[in-house]
Amino acid sequence: MQEENVDRALLRSTYYYDLPEEQIAQTPVEPRDSSRLLCYNRKTEKVCDCHFRDIVNFLKKGDILVINNTKVLPARLFGFKETGAKIEILLQKRIDLTTWEVIARPFKRLDEGTKIVFNENISCTVLKKETYGSCVVKFEYSLSKTFEEHLMEIGSVPLPPYIKEKLKNPDRYQTVYAKYEGSSAAPTAGLHFTKELLEKLKNMGVEICEVLLHVGLGTFRPVKEDNIKNHQMHSEHIEVTKEVAEKINKAKIEGRRVVAVGTTSVRVLESAVDEIGNLCPVKKETSIFIYPPYKFKIVDALITNFHLPESTLIMLVSAFVGDIDKTLKLYKHAVDSKYRFFSFGDAMFIE
Repeated sequence: MQEENVDRALLRSTYYYDLPEEQIAQTPVEPRDSSRLLCYNRKTEKVCDCHFRDIVNFLKKGDILVINNTKVLPARLFGFKETGAKIEILLQKRIDLTTWEVIARPFKRLDEGTKIVFNENISCTVLKKETYGSCVVKFEYSLSKTFEEHLMEIGSVPLPPYIKEKLKNPDRYQTVYAKYEGSSAAPTAGLHFTKELLEKLKNMGVEICEVLLHVGLGTFRPVKEDNIKNHQMHSEHIEVTKEVAEKINKAKIEGRRVVAVGTTSVRVLESAVDEIGNLCPVKKETSIFIYPPYKFKIVDALITNFHLPESTLIMLVSAFVGDIDKTLKLYKHAVDSKYRFFSFGDAMFIE
């Protein structure tokens, strides 16, 4: 299909913007809520520059704030083949108790049946090679400890590839409300919240609801197809409890806002809606790919970081803003105003 015949919203190149390398945040700011916040009102098109702690001025009593309570695993493992060759493993997705989908480097050095040893108590064997450098492996380990305890000993937190500096405090790549281990990357919009800020919001009458999405490394997979409809979206595990579904459905009936913290929370909520628009309790996989035009069924406002050019995440944000050119204009404002970008960068609030 010729590029000129494809809807502009479906072209990967539509979502490109220029970003000076020095604006890619390498370290988190302290305290967490001192990061900057670009606020955008979709109705009035008003833009203002604040700090994240000022989110209290934009949220109000009755709002439902939806957070993703996943916790990042120490998912980066270094081991050796029996030949002595060094292999790096990045845990991507758990299949069962001992079987994982992983990304392995160097991928070409691995064959099905290859054994990778991490220490005398834990190793894995390649069961199947797949695409994009991923393969399925089965772990064998000493039962003197749980798999998670072994991971804590041999693993480290896998930072995104655009972060070159070593993270001094690994807790800064976890949200303050992280509970359930299973992610290979952090839900980064949540990194701006402190416990004190969340308490302040609760005291204002903002209701906080927790959902779960285990973030896979596929979130960093670039869109390579010129027509984004041909992009194969990664799948991730999500959960919504009955209690949370009931609270959010009640808020929607009463005309109260549902504010999603991060694109992961958006993907959970928009994946768990039935045909009449009710949020349902779920425990399943989602591979939802949100891009313009898209009618949001649950989410009324969004807190999110600034995302990579031509990524599925900037496509989701463009769908939420409702206009690609307006989204790119907001990003240009952020670049010109020296905002910090990506995982440890600043945030946007879109209402």
